[in-house]
Amino acid sequence: MDTELLHILACPKCRGTLSLVPDSAGEPAGLDCAACAVVYPIDEGIPVLLTESAIPHAEWYKTKLGLRT
Repeated sequence: MDTELLHILACPKCRGTLSLVPDSAGEPAGLDCAACAVVYPIDEGIPVLLTESAIPHAEWYKTKLGLRT
């Protein structure tokens, strides 16, 4: 994902800053909004910035990365 694009994107819910979340292989997998405690997935290099597509932090880190919360 283009890092310049990351600078102009904002959370669709709160308009807050998003940060890149890598998958277990280090590839861009999602955009994290710390204020809303959600991650917006990146599908084939395209951020899915729909509020209904947002995944809560606990679910994201448990299912996407296989980590315990």
